[in-house]
Amino acid sequence: MIGVDIGTTSTKAVLYNEKGEAIERHGIEYPLHTPVPGVAEQDPEEIFQAVIYCIKEVAGKTEEEISFVSFSSAMHSLILVDEENSLLTRSITWADNRSSEWAEKIKHEMNGMEIYQRTGTPIHPMSPLVKLAWLRHDEPELFAKAAKFISIKEFIFHRLFDKYVIDYSIASATGMFHLEDLDWDEEALEVAGVKKNQLSTPVSTTTSLTGLQGNYAELLGIDADTPFYVGASDGVLSNLGVNAIESGVVAVTIGTSGAIRAVTDRPITDPKGRIFCYALTDKHWIIGGPVNNGGMIFRWVKEELATAEVDAAGRLGLEPYEVLTALASKVNPGADGLIFHPYMAGERAPLWNAKARGSFFGLAMHHKKEHMVRAVLEGIVMNLYSVLQALEELIGTPVRVQATGGFARSELWRQMLADIFNQEVFVPESFESSCLGAVVLGMVDQGWMGSLEEVRSMVGSVHSHRPEPEAVKVYEELMPIFSRLPALLAPEYDAISDFQARRIDS
Repeated sequence: MIGVDIGTTSTKAVLYNEKGEAIERHGIEYPLHTPVPGVAEQDPEEIFQAVIYCIKEVAGKTEEEISFVSFSSAMHSLILVDEENSLLTRSITWADNRSSEWAEKIKHEMNGMEIYQRTGTPIHPMSPLVKLAWLRHDEPELFAKAAKFISIKEFIFHRLFDKYVIDYSIASATGMFHLEDLDWDEEALEVAGVKKNQLSTPVSTTTSLTGLQGNYAELLGIDADTPFYVGASDGVLSNLGVNAIESGVVAVTIGTSGAIRAVTDRPITDPKGRIFCYALTDKHWIIGGPVNNGGMIFRWVKEELATAEVDAAGRLGLEPYEVLTALASKVNPGADGLIFHPYMAGERAPLWNAKARGSFFGLAMHHKKEHMVRAVLEGIVMNLYSVLQALEELIGTPVRVQATGGFARSELWRQMLADIFNQEVFVPESFESSCLGAVVLGMVDQGWMGSLEEVRSMVGSVHSHRPEPEAVKVYEELMPIFSRLPALLAPEYDAISDFQARRIDS
């Protein structure tokens, strides 16, 4: 079985045996094009080639027949294609903020809150609904040329099978999908300016397609009739892949971005509009909050502030992130009073403010580079904790925290999570939880598992961290300061982001 995760910065494929054990992995990175503030796009052709190559690589590592391939994908991407199925745009990602003015307009003038209550996607530039409204009014000639409005996963499946389908999970992240009816929402379509026939057909997350087009079966080294499961979005599948699908269990993920999610048996939305609600199946719904600023902020530190550490890592044969986390570990919890707000790409939950900007607060002469590195790591986790505080208003205090994503490889970061959340944190064996979640959907559909809950037998814990009391006290003192500052700075976020846009545009 092969699980494929089409992520924001890379695609990964994992080959699993019949027990759900990972036996081969392959990943390919690709750029996120951010030439000016607000723009965040990717090349769909480049991603398609990454998907093909990753599947080919892992499929070639076994002589056994591949039973099926199942997909996970990042949410909120938008691609415009014409009548000939040719690309009119790159893939506009969740991180693209050019539609921020339309987010405000929809929220305050176009019944946005009621649309959110039905669709579960907060009104924000990440949402394809908002992106479409922006393109419709600000790029009318381009918009008029489009025959279809699709996501990156739909693009890939159309290439492979010549069909436009969208799973309930990705559909529920568009801002245009009625959660109760499991169909497109008429009012949302009116706001977006699109017709149903310009969108793909919604299907269950356990839908599979067969009959690979062209020479793709030969290229991939698998049978043309191998089922390809449409699967779901990366966030909801990560919950499944870390065994966080029971009541009271919360999954925390930090990859390029980050999220906190819990499972409910029915759609739930937030009266304050802070929390998303997306489909996993027609009986499992994921509620939570996404953050823009996860591991990509740590990558920014590596690339822009840590030339010496990167060079040293190369000489020592180490990963640069290992050197940087070792540097941060020399500093006390709380970074000796230095706080970092990681809003370098605007922010979704809990602020839902595309104009928010990053900042260090409390910087003093005693602070050194290692303090700044630690404050960045802490700031990412503190921001996630503020999302959990909002989620707790709907579901109560979690009984268990399961952590996953690239950050989970770092002992320092795992301990930070336990200390800031003041809860024991468990890290499952599968770091690629979205790939595993995708495969579990296929296993249930094939009848190899009786229910999704049986994933617990496949997910052990390789790490657990209990909060350290002294560190907890420090973070309990700093967290209120961290939480108060964004509201105080909100007018200045508008001013500085507008200034940046004018200066760079000129």
